[in-house]
Amino acid sequence: MQDTEFPPVTVHSNRDVQAAWRYHQGTNHSHQSVYQNSHHMEWDNQPIPFKVYTTLRPRQLPTDFSATGMTAFEALAEPEKQGDVFPTVQDLAALLYYSAGVIRTGDLPGGGKMYFRAAACTGALYHIELYLVCGPAAGLEAGVYHYGAHDFSLRQLREGDYRQVLVEAAGGDAAVAQAPAILVLSSVFWRNSWKYQARAYRHCFWDSGTILANLLATGSARKVPQRLVSAFVDGPVNRLLGLDENTEVALQMVAVGRDSQQRLPMAPELTTLDWEVQPYSHSRVDYPAIREIHAASTLATLQDLVDIKQSPGSPPATGLGVRGPLFNLENGSEYQAADITAVRSIEETIQRRGSSRRFRRAPIGFAQLSNMLRGAVTGIPADFADGNQGPLNQLYLIVNDVDGLPSGSYVYHPDLEALEQLAEGDFRDQAGQLDLGQELAADASVNVYFLTDLAPVLDRYGNRGYRVAQMEAAIMGGRLYLGAYAQRLGATGLTFFDDDVTRFFSPHAQGKSVMFLTALGRPVRRQA
Repeated sequence: MQDTEFPPVTVHSNRDVQAAWRYHQGTNHSHQSVYQNSHHMEWDNQPIPFKVYTTLRPRQLPTDFSATGMTAFEALAEPEKQGDVFPTVQDLAALLYYSAGVIRTGDLPGGGKMYFRAAACTGALYHIELYLVCGPAAGLEAGVYHYGAHDFSLRQLREGDYRQVLVEAAGGDAAVAQAPAILVLSSVFWRNSWKYQARAYRHCFWDSGTILANLLATGSARKVPQRLVSAFVDGPVNRLLGLDENTEVALQMVAVGRDSQQRLPMAPELTTLDWEVQPYSHSRVDYPAIREIHAASTLATLQDLVDIKQSPGSPPATGLGVRGPLFNLENGSEYQAADITAVRSIEETIQRRGSSRRFRRAPIGFAQLSNMLRGAVTGIPADFADGNQGPLNQLYLIVNDVDGLPSGSYVYHPDLEALEQLAEGDFRDQAGQLDLGQELAADASVNVYFLTDLAPVLDRYGNRGYRVAQMEAAIMGGRLYLGAYAQRLGATGLTFFDDDVTRFFSPHAQGKSVMFLTALGRPVRRQA
């Protein structure tokens, strides 16, 4: 295998939305694309799951951050408005650990270690990196840092206060301008495309989305205000972090804390960074479709940013209205499980979280499902959630085994706190077929699909909307993970035959596209 020289790709403007359609349709899974794909994984070339700066001194993060004792569902509820909050180094350490830290390790059969991280990741390839840009904090100098999950350390990439670079890139977003600290999430393409090829660009937002679900819940539990920013001018952010845009790119920013009196200094000169990074593997393969869709959804100028912020677009379609029987969720808004004492804290939930490898064909309670659905759709503190347009994605369900809810297909109406039954029946076999023939989907108690009408999303945000729709679905899917493990259930993310899923839920889902899928159920416990 030869390393690539990254030939140039066709550059499209953010408003040329045919680029998003070409990428999406070109990476849809079909029976032909899956079963006739000759791609195979070269195990001796598997990328390492960490970014390691070989010449920078690690600064160990504190591990004495205390647990909040808040239940996972309390942490998933919309946080109360906070005044000025100055996150401590312990707060930052907790946010990093519970969103992307190594929560346990295991031994691999052939030797070596398996690192289990706080949030789910496609193929356990862990291609998402976190960076911290902060002013002076107690025990931490102002600077730009990389978070090393492998040794729970920060490594300083730049000295000085560079937050103004991010404020300007975000078009003066008030939360970013008032933030004592800002986290930036990125993706290293090759660490996921090694297995998933061009479809890995979707996974950039699936896997950052599950991390964001943990991050936002952890911050809420610690009463640290956060705001997710998806719209920013990409170039300055990538340059600040020293990223080669052919191989690694910034995906989102999260403003952490609030200082309403803050007046940021001018940032120091943005010099070129060239820190040595341990090679991920001995060679890599380029998938130009990834670089092309990323370039097409890039905001190159502040005017591009203004364009999507001011564009009213059209509201997302929500289907055909209510036509089928409605089943009201149980338990009101108190997030009560059958036994409230059994609900785990947010910290224990994340510590226990994993992706279930097998489900028992056993029921879960309707109250448990109700808790998870409410937690999933709670408002996201994000720029794309401003206003009253509602979520971009709708939740469609195949219910296999839920006490008090007939088996069948459903769509969830958050405004009504009810599930609309689309069809009654046993669809276990169809669930397995839709999800690439995986037994997990057939065995699960419930499969939750996130579908969006891409046309109005792209009309509103341009190609950038493709990133947002994938990310929003994954955040909600990540919250389902947390809701499941809080109640001692199991969850796993699965992939799917795209058009087959849309057809299955049609006519209600006609014209919509699948963004994400989470299977929920009772896991088969491993023998000790």
